[in-house]
Amino acid sequence: MTTIALPVKSMSARQRRWLIHWYILSSTAVGPAELCSPKSVMSFRLDSTPGRYIKKSRVVIAFALFSFGTSTTVAYAAPAEPNFAVGPQYDTTHVYVRPEDFDGFVSSLLATFGGTTSKESVVTVTPTPSRTVSQLVLTPCGTLSVFGFKTPVPYPFGTERTGYLVTGLDAAVQAAQRAGADVLVSPFNDPIGRDAIVQWPGGVNMQLYWHTTPPSYAALRTIPENRVYVSPERAGQFTRSFITFSHGQVVSDDPHAPGVEIGRAADRYRRIRITSAFGKLAVLVTDGHLPYPYGRETAGYEVSNLADTLGKAKTAGVTVLAGPYAADGRDAAMVQFPGGYIAEIHSPVASARRRVGGPPDRVP
Repeated sequence: MTTIALPVKSMSARQRRWLIHWYILSSTAVGPAELCSPKSVMSFRLDSTPGRYIKKSRVVIAFALFSFGTSTTVAYAAPAEPNFAVGPQYDTTHVYVRPEDFDGFVSSLLATFGGTTSKESVVTVTPTPSRTVSQLVLTPCGTLSVFGFKTPVPYPFGTERTGYLVTGLDAAVQAAQRAGADVLVSPFNDPIGRDAIVQWPGGVNMQLYWHTTPPSYAALRTIPENRVYVSPERAGQFTRSFITFSHGQVVSDDPHAPGVEIGRAADRYRRIRITSAFGKLAVLVTDGHLPYPYGRETAGYEVSNLADTLGKAKTAGVTVLAGPYAADGRDAAMVQFPGGYIAEIHSPVASARRRVGGPPDRVP
C-alpha cells in the first residue's frame, strides 16, 4: 500500500472540488479514499501491486503536483511487517549435550528451577540424516530444548542459540531477510512442524520454527534474557535488524555499563536491553577480551532469590563459575550445569529502584 498525503487546508475551494471530482471518477480503479482530516490532510490508499494501480498512483502524484504546485507533500508509507511472535514461553534456549549427560542435565535443571518436561524421544530435527535424543524442559524461568545427538551433528546445527516459535515460517523468514538477516538453513520439515535457521548481523544465529499443531504452554513466572555478544562495529546493525523483525523496543542503552557483568570489574562497556513479544534480549557490546566463562552463556534466568537458587543448584551438581556479584539492580552469578551448559542466573536487588520502560538512553 502507498499513502499519498495532500495538504487540504492550503487548497482553494476550486482545488478541493477538482480533487473530490477526480476521486469519484477514479475510485473504481483506485479504491476508497480516507479523509483523515478534512481541514488538514486527505489521504488516498492505493493498492500498488497490480500494474494498473501503479499507473494510477503515478497519475495521483502528477495530478497533485500539477494542480497544487511543488509545495504539495507526497509521502509514501512502507507496509508494516506483521508481528510473528507467539510468546516468550514458546521461545526456547537450545542446549546440546552428550547423550550420556542428557538425563543428568535435565534433572539438574528441574532441581534448580522447578518445572516439567515433555516425553523424551529420538528424532531427526535436521534436513539431512541425523538422530538425536530430544526433550523440552519447561521451567517457570524459561523453556529449553535439549538435544543429545547420537550421530554427528550436521552443520550449522549447534550454533543456533534459541528457537523462536512464529505464526508463519515462510513469511517470518522473508521478513527476517528484509530486516537484514541471512538464511543459513532454508525452511525444512521436522516431525512436528517446520524450521529454519537465520543469522543476524554480528553473527548471531537463531532458529525460527512453526508447529503443525499449535502448542499450549503456561505463562512464565519470569522471562529469560537472551544474551548476545557483538562487536562495536555490528551492534547498531544487529539492534536495528532485530527490532525491525521483532517489533521490539530498546528499554535501555548504557554506554557505561559496569564491566563486572562481563568479568572485567575495572572497566565499562556498552549494554543494550531490548524487549519484544519474543521476550528479553541483552546485547553485550565488547571488544572480545572476555575472561572465561563470559560469552559462553546464551541465556540469563531471573529467579526471586539468587542465594536460594544457587543452593539448590549446587546440590544438583551445578558449579558456580563466577560471582555472585551485584550490578544494575540485580545480584548475578555464572554457573555451569552437568553436561557443560553455561548460564547466567540473577535476581533483583530488593532495595534497588529498577527502571521499567521509558525512553531509551541512546538508540544506535
